[in-house]
Amino acid sequence: MNTTVFLLLRLGIGISMFGHGMIRLTKLNAFSDWMVGSFAKSVLPAMLIKPFSLVLPFAELGIGLLLLVGLFTETAVFSGAVLMLVLIFGTTMVENWEALPSQLIHLAYFGVLLQFIASNTWAVDKILNK
Repeated sequence: MNTTVFLLLRLGIGISMFGHGMIRLTKLNAFSDWMVGSFAKSVLPAMLIKPFSLVLPFAELGIGLLLLVGLFTETAVFSGAVLMLVLIFGTTMVENWEALPSQLIHLAYFGVLLQFIASNTWAVDKILNK
């Protein structure tokens, strides 16, 4: 993959993750309450949803920040993919089919980045690994 294309894809998904985390952190309790309410009728217990809803914005923000600067990129990409899998599972548990395409697109982005991780040359990782 062209290294500039990789950079653009990495920055795109990084901005998305960072933005998701940032906006949710500014209203963390309201976001958490919304998520717990959304899962009230699912088979997943609230005792799992509440902690997850409080950790999710920090995970999104952290993954996004690492991707934006290109630090620990492979770990951030893998972590983002795993996070998307968890979100996809949750989305199916509440039958929120409208959210599913966006999550699948994010997962595909992470998959492409992981496949072409060797093209990650415009990154702090490259400076540190010289």
